[in-house]
Amino acid sequence: MPNIHDSGYKFLFSNRTIFRQLVETFVDQDWVKMADFDHAEKIDKSFVAEDYRRTESDLIYRVPFKGREVYIYVLLEFQSRPERFMAVRVLHYICGFYLDYVRSRKKVRYLPAVFPIVLYNGRRKWTAPTRFSELIEGGEVLGRYGVDFSYFKIAENEYSREALLSIRNIVSTLFLAEGEGDVEGVVGELLGLFDREEDREAVSYLINWFGRLAVEGRIGARDYGMLSSVYGSQEEVRTMLIETLERDRRKRFEEGRQEGRQEGRQEGRQEGRQEGRQEGRQEGRQEGRQELIRAMRNRGMSLSEITDLTGLSEAEIAELLNRRDPPL
Repeated sequence: MPNIHDSGYKFLFSNRTIFRQLVETFVDQDWVKMADFDHAEKIDKSFVAEDYRRTESDLIYRVPFKGREVYIYVLLEFQSRPERFMAVRVLHYICGFYLDYVRSRKKVRYLPAVFPIVLYNGRRKWTAPTRFSELIEGGEVLGRYGVDFSYFKIAENEYSREALLSIRNIVSTLFLAEGEGDVEGVVGELLGLFDREEDREAVSYLINWFGRLAVEGRIGARDYGMLSSVYGSQEEVRTMLIETLERDRRKRFEEGRQEGRQEGRQEGRQEGRQEGRQEGRQEGRQEGRQELIRAMRNRGMSLSEITDLTGLSEAEIAELLNRRDPPL
């Protein structure tokens, strides 16, 4: 799967359920258990300088905590490699937040707690220091007068497939989809997720995100309308995912056909593209259904369960499971 365009990711984590799962599942801090995520509220980033506001992908939530409030700041990091001075950027945002907080509240005596998270989805290992003082040469001589703070890092590539499959919530499935090239394997997880999750809106967002990314490779702000549709039944989800598999396979088939015809005459290339589209549509429908059934079977579903979900007979399912993939 390609890396996610920042606006698509930001759309997902603007959903309170998805944000809550990120923190409760991947932030191993004691205070998280006492925070009231039922009343978490995403707030405006008026404190961020205009230049940064246009370029940064970040979110900030206000969460009630033991009669007070804690602010959770999430910076979504989409660069292919870790940024060494990330701690400087995060500190800049926190200071901007505090300055805005003081300006907008009269007679304030104390500042609220801010917990900074950097969510990284790149392929390379995250090696940048998470502690600010590690970037200061000779800073130890300043003792308690030196500047110091740390951000909490969540690097998706540090979680194994097995670990993510043991969690099986919306965010772990998102991380799994990022790390795997196998589209049909993720489809099976999404079907199960739709049955397990109470917040159908949140899981629908993820399913739409996956469907868009599997074929288009990126999500922009203009796609938000497509992402926000909500599914009402397993049948709707299954239909959408089968169509996604068909489009993905057709896309790969046409790319392979076009590449194979590249050195031929113009007439031959045109014929090949037309043939590829026709064969891709036909095989895509069949293979999309086959891959979906295999994914469901790999999740341990019985033939009778698959029959109930797909409407196919057990004989038809067995035939699809035993059929060899045609060459692309």
